[in-house]
Amino acid sequence: VLVVGNLNSYYGTPDEFALSSAYPNPFNPSTSLDLSLNNDGHVSVKIYNVLGQLTATLANGNMNAGYHTLTWDASNMASGMYFVRVESGTNVAVQKLMLMK
Repeated sequence: VLVVGNLNSYYGTPDEFALSSAYPNPFNPSTSLDLSLNNDGHVSVKIYNVLGQLTATLANGNMNAGYHTLTWDASNMASGMYFVRVESGTNVAVQKLMLMK
């Protein structure tokens, strides 16, 4: 099946907020996350190390409802465990990521 155009109009708007499992995980040097937003609004996607220090910001602004794919290129980061935190309105999701070089 080949879909040309806006996938959101093909699949519709998601019924609920969701963050998919990162793929691949463990990863080297990049990983992708699928984000489903059921409402338009401000979205923050940030990566933290195990000490709670902010190491990267993947998104910080308004996003439309629908399906989004975010990729983190961690080629300049040290091996180890990281956490991705996604906030959208009252919705929050956290996921563990493992960078192995």
